[in-house]
Amino acid sequence: MGAEEEQQQQMLENEEGKRPISSAQFLAWKRQKEVDASAKRAEAAQKRAEDLSSGTVKMNGRELFIHEPWVFDNTLY
Repeated sequence: MGAEEEQQQQMLENEEGKRPISSAQFLAWKRQKEVDASAKRAEAAQKRAEDLSSGTVKMNGRELFIHEPWVFDNTLY
């Protein structure tokens, strides 16, 4: 019985720091997290576009097809 009481005591100690949140608080947190993530993605995309235009990074196939479609023109053959 000593082990069970010890486990229950540890569970109670772990739950003391936890606070229930309302659904409104959760939704506000989730919206803020999504806004932060989309801003970070937009910043990364802008930096990638600037790096591509300056030539500091290599283009992948999709980017090459979008920016220089003449490379994939097969009408010459």
